[in-house]
Amino acid sequence: MVAFLRWSRNIALGTLNGIAKVVLFVVVLIVMLAIIGMVRGDGLPDKMVLTADLRASMPDSSRSSAFEFSRPLTIMDFVLGLDRASRDSRVKGLFLRVGDGDLSVPQAQEIVAALKRFRQGGRFVVAHSQGFDSGGLGDYLAASGASEIWMQPKATFAAAGAGAGTIFLKGFFDKIQAEPQMVKRAEYKSAADLFMEKDYTDPDREQTTAFLKSWYDTATQGVAAERRLQPSAIAASFEKSPQFAEDAKATRLIDKLGYDDDAKDSAVDRSGGAKTVALRKYVRAVEDYPEAHGSPQIAVIQAAGEITEGGDRGGPFDSGSGIGSDTYATAIREAVRNSDVKAIVLRVDSPGGSVSASDQILHALQKARRAGKPVVVSMGMLAASGGYYISSFADRIVAEPGTLTGSIGVLTGKVSFGKTAGLLGIGVDQIGVGKNALMNSAIRPYTPDQLANLNHQADVIYSDFLQKVATGRKLPLAQVQSIAKGRVWTGADAKKHGLVDELGGFWTAVADAKRLSGIGAGEAVSFQMYPRRTGFFTALASAMTGTAAGVRTMQGLAAFGELPVAHVFRSMMAASGQSGVQMRATNLPMD
Repeated sequence: MVAFLRWSRNIALGTLNGIAKVVLFVVVLIVMLAIIGMVRGDGLPDKMVLTADLRASMPDSSRSSAFEFSRPLTIMDFVLGLDRASRDSRVKGLFLRVGDGDLSVPQAQEIVAALKRFRQGGRFVVAHSQGFDSGGLGDYLAASGASEIWMQPKATFAAAGAGAGTIFLKGFFDKIQAEPQMVKRAEYKSAADLFMEKDYTDPDREQTTAFLKSWYDTATQGVAAERRLQPSAIAASFEKSPQFAEDAKATRLIDKLGYDDDAKDSAVDRSGGAKTVALRKYVRAVEDYPEAHGSPQIAVIQAAGEITEGGDRGGPFDSGSGIGSDTYATAIREAVRNSDVKAIVLRVDSPGGSVSASDQILHALQKARRAGKPVVVSMGMLAASGGYYISSFADRIVAEPGTLTGSIGVLTGKVSFGKTAGLLGIGVDQIGVGKNALMNSAIRPYTPDQLANLNHQADVIYSDFLQKVATGRKLPLAQVQSIAKGRVWTGADAKKHGLVDELGGFWTAVADAKRLSGIGAGEAVSFQMYPRRTGFFTALASAMTGTAAGVRTMQGLAAFGELPVAHVFRSMMAASGQSGVQMRATNLPMD
């Protein structure tokens, strides 16, 4: 017994000793990184030209992981980063790579507004393209916001217009004896057509043609304004695509011919020999140094992705994805409780999703307004169906001319594959206790009673959606009924029908939020991002908030995170780690 107790004591002491060593290691690491941070400051040169590459897809916004440096550059990073840089005397200009990012027209419109704001601060923007290979207009529209556009000699300029296409599975389902049963409200709710049709329906063809024409018109007008040309001249130049860079230069679509190093050297020379710094690095370096400390705050709630019930779907070491209703309702309540927050800007980039999740978020926003916090919605590329639902009670809704919005409707149903299994010689069977226990089974189709039940659900939820929009937008119900039916509108067309108050981007929404909350137009504000970041390093940062050493420590941690060993560690940690009526607007073209 004595030996056993001695052994137990040794085990306990050994364990405590191991824990003490880990704690000591963490403390020593923090102290070392704090010293590194103090020496390095923000690590940025005294004179710089920022660089950004828009040739890869950019999410509108992204919830940060515990490892902040792993977050990709987003549209909102671009917008806020360039705004900050426009007041940073060290920043002289921006060198932009463009051409093959498949940017949508509304994304490009937000980017152009950010570039214009940056240039108004006395900075220049040099853009270079190795080719605008997409026939869509988004990439070139984004480039048109630059002071100067370069293209590689003999590169392709294919920007020509706006187009769309989709896949229809009904014929395939017929061949494999699968049975789709989709219920939609109403005829324009085209997400169901993927399963039920063999071609565009007349209503879907009508709405698709309308928003493609709206995209073409607003993009052409936007390019004409930036290039100081007539819209008719721009349209005539697009009609010649695909063409070569030399042809684009002849019609003044671009300014110069040259390779990427030529354009970059030109930007550096124009800056007086500044060093180049990636915009992503700049954003990460300066965000811990707020400019307007102690000023009124505006809460920015970044809601991007599908709306789902519960919390976030991302892991602790990944950028969060989707709009978890618990997470976002909690974030809204936190913003309401923060006395420094004077208004809320809800940034929406979502095709919708769960009815109950959307309703939970809308309820939280309604309570925010009743608590005296003005709510302004800034719509990104897509704010449709459930994305419009959560926006409907805002004090103001701001959308880009090309934003896809509306789609006021509902969708539900399933595809049954029981007969398909039989064709393959696979036996399937099921047992259920309760008349509708297996209603959502993918083996057998709905019974007539079940289908009637489903239609009733769709009718009730659609009616509630219509009434909420009518109440929130202060529109006659009959008017909402006429413009709903699941139809998608661009922001420009939605404004004509009263679904949107104002055309513009994020800064337009901020101006509205300041006005509604009594903040002077020229008064500085700071932004508080919600939902708040979570994770070990965030908790550590919170504990150090307000101290210069703490800020520099976190910068040191960020520097540590760029080491190859940290990337390997993150990968290992990441590796370890819908049914019902929906309000969804999927199956839409993005360029």
